[in-house]
Amino acid sequence: MRKADLRKQMLQQRRALLPAEVQRRSQRIADLLFVHFPLQAGQTVHVFLPIIKNNEVNTWLLIERLRLEYPEVRVAVPVTDVTQNILTHHHLTSEAILVENAWGIPEPQNAQLILAPEVNVVLLPLLAFDKSGHRVGYGKGFYDRFLADCRPDVLKIGLSLEPPVESIADPNPYDVPLDAVVMPDGVWRR
Repeated sequence: MRKADLRKQMLQQRRALLPAEVQRRSQRIADLLFVHFPLQAGQTVHVFLPIIKNNEVNTWLLIERLRLEYPEVRVAVPVTDVTQNILTHHHLTSEAILVENAWGIPEPQNAQLILAPEVNVVLLPLLAFDKSGHRVGYGKGFYDRFLADCRPDVLKIGLSLEPPVESIADPNPYDVPLDAVVMPDGVWRR
């Protein structure tokens, strides 16, 4: 299926989910992530903050667990720079003041900048992914540009409410494939 068609289908499917179901699936994703991807002191984990109105995976469950069980792991979150079409990355602390941007994404204000090469693990939002590790997001390319700036050994983990589709018919040559995807019913690895 082509990205545009898959994006439309998955957005409709996600909007049909009840909040309790999104929360249940998100909790299962959080549980599986920590079982399958143990973290180490000194690592930096990049986590997207969810757009609640779009029924995205509730990553606050992951962030709270990181704060409680892994205080020595630094949490980075994105801030969208629409003038340059890039993401900047900032240390999320419990004192951070969050303000929603035009897309409904919470972003920290005046938080410490973290450079892409400092990130060890990236948790990526997605609408769909295929069995080759290609992902479909909202179509702006922000995460692919960010991943291109990361170290070659950065671990790229998608978080998906749904299982993979067989194949995405039109991957972009600039798309960076995922290493793994955590879903409510298991983990896919490339």
